[in-house]
Amino acid sequence: MNTLPADVAAFAEPRAPEYGWGLRVVALDDLLNDGSHPELDEGAVLAPQGAVGEIVNIGHSTETNEPIYLVEFGRRVVGCFEEEIAPAPAGLLPEDDGPSEAASTEATPQP
Repeated sequence: MNTLPADVAAFAEPRAPEYGWGLRVVALDDLLNDGSHPELDEGAVLAPQGAVGEIVNIGHSTETNEPIYLVEFGRRVVGCFEEEIAPAPAGLLPEDDGPSEAASTEATPQP
């Protein structure tokens, strides 16, 4: 006989996220405002298909028992499900945003 309250008995461990913080990802479809960005109209495009962003945090939806990724697309952070994003292909963007080697040698005076 189960003596646990219904809400405790129905608890499921949160599903582990597939992706980690700092991963560059691509939006697989247009990501639309569901009302979570009140400064924009509902249905407005928050990130277009193909936009590249970076995972800056990972949360969890208790309703669907799946990870929610906070992805920074430019200056906007958008909550995404795994099926809405995919890892960005290698070489899509430079891994180091610092100055290139050629630029640093041009700036160094030669004797």
